[in-house]
Amino acid sequence: MALMDFLKKQFIDVLQWTEDGDGTLAWRYPMRDMEIQTGAQLVVRESQMAMFVNEGQVADVFGAGTHKLVTQNLPLLTNLKNWDKLFESPFKSDVYFFSTRQQLDQKWGTPQPITIRDAEFGAVRLRAFGNYAWRIVDPRLFYTEVSGTREKYGTEEVEGQLRGLVLQNISNAIAASGVPFLDLAANQSMFAQALVTQLAPEFARLGIKIEGFTVQNLSLPDELQKVLDQKIGMGMVGGDMGKFMQYQTAQAIPEMAKGVGSGGDGGGLAGAGLGMGAGVAMGQILAQNMQSALQPQAPAAAAGSAAAGAGAAGVKAEDVMAMLEKLGELKSKGILTDEEFAAKKAELLKKLV
Repeated sequence: MALMDFLKKQFIDVLQWTEDGDGTLAWRYPMRDMEIQTGAQLVVRESQMAMFVNEGQVADVFGAGTHKLVTQNLPLLTNLKNWDKLFESPFKSDVYFFSTRQQLDQKWGTPQPITIRDAEFGAVRLRAFGNYAWRIVDPRLFYTEVSGTREKYGTEEVEGQLRGLVLQNISNAIAASGVPFLDLAANQSMFAQALVTQLAPEFARLGIKIEGFTVQNLSLPDELQKVLDQKIGMGMVGGDMGKFMQYQTAQAIPEMAKGVGSGGDGGGLAGAGLGMGAGVAMGQILAQNMQSALQPQAPAAAAGSAAAGAGAAGVKAEDVMAMLEKLGELKSKGILTDEEFAAKKAELLKKLV
């Protein structure tokens, strides 16, 4: 009977794994009641590694190639099984195969804006997304920390954890890099490298290595983007506050003209036409002032300009606009004629020069 049982036993002569493309990272060879024959062949293909585990303890790891399973090739397993001489009988051991090829196009992104500390802006909330690639480089760590004794372990089971590590380390990466947000936004590859530097040790604890990382988009919430646009506008005029105020006023002219032209009873400033005319006139005046401020002036011309500016310093644009609005009401009631109103308007607008 014992002889029959022995003859019924199945022996494994070749251990190998052909990936089926379903995202499997770790796969346990199905042993059942089979035993590994002494001198059997272990075939490990490129982009794979194999590992022997004896009663829960990790033993030998094999890279790509064809390996003959003898005591010399299994020193750790030999020690665990207490073989004091060359073994000649079949043996049992769990054998795991690991896929070490790159896992490409793994997505990451910030579902909500995250707050970072920036040397230039203080607290900044940003959104970002991209993709990355990784591979298993240490089967022992991946087995003990991630996949464990399961028969099969796939990429979908670890994706969430890796994405969480990316989001958790964004703030730390920017702080550690010491690079201002504006420079990171202008150079996304720099931002990606800062993240890789921060994430590498975190992934290594799981037996994984980052092979590539991209930042496809980096943006601010709308309200912060407006502040950034203003800063860019100020940079366009050389950082001079007076010139920046002129820049902002010129940007506000169209909206101010719309507001003036939308008054009640036929249009406040005698209708939208007057409002548009006043807006255009003020825009031309401000444009001339800005141009003269940006260009170098001769000493005599500069002195004359300063004197004219001093004379007009007491006239405020708000007062002129208020007076024009009152004159428009008088015109709409028939108290002033068109010619009288036009003359007064021209006189008031001259005071802004």
